[in-house]
Order: sequence, then structure tokens, then C-alpha cells
Amino acid sequence: MLDTKKIEAQIVEQLQTVYDPEIPVDIYALGLIYEHSVNEKGAVFLKMTLTSPACPVAESLPMEVQEKIYSIEGVTDVDLRLVWDPPWNKEMMSEEAKFALDMF
Repeated sequence: MLDTKKIEAQIVEQLQTVYDPEIPVDIYALGLIYEHSVNEKGAVFLKMTLTSPACPVAESLPMEVQEKIYSIEGVTDVDLRLVWDPPWNKEMMSEEAKFALDMF
């Protein structure tokens, strides 16, 4: 039986290794990940956004995220949806990210 809770934790760990090259904070702490889940067959659903539709890494960042998730043992599929609603804003960042970026 697949340990979905373990995979969920590994998803977060992997997301915390992905950075927007213009911002020294990982995408998870930035609040760019709106939703993530894994089912009993190892299929991962991930909904994310970017800081702006004109983000220079709009093409490459989602692909990097997908590659990182696929690297997790037990993951069989990754359905990554890039969304713009709700639009990202700084209130979505973790307290640690706000502190790191001096955005209080």
C-alpha cells in the first residue's frame, strides 16, 4: 500500500528546493503553491501560480516543479495546473519568507 502521507511530506520537501531565480525564497514559502495532493495510485495533483503572468521563468519553473515531484519514489503521474486566480500577493507568503525579504 502506498504511503500517501509520506509522499505528501516529500512533495513539500521537494517544493522547498525550488526557487524563483529573482527571489531568494523557495516557492512553497512564497505561497506559490495553492494546492497539492496525492492519491492511492501515486498520482499527484498540484495547483500553483507565479508572482506574475510576465514572470521570466513562466515556462521553466513549472517544468522544474514537475521534474522534482516525479523524482519522488511512488509518484506515477503529476497533474500540474498553473493558475492565475486568485492572483498571488505578498500576503500569501509565510512569515519566514516575509522576514527573509524584509516585507513586514
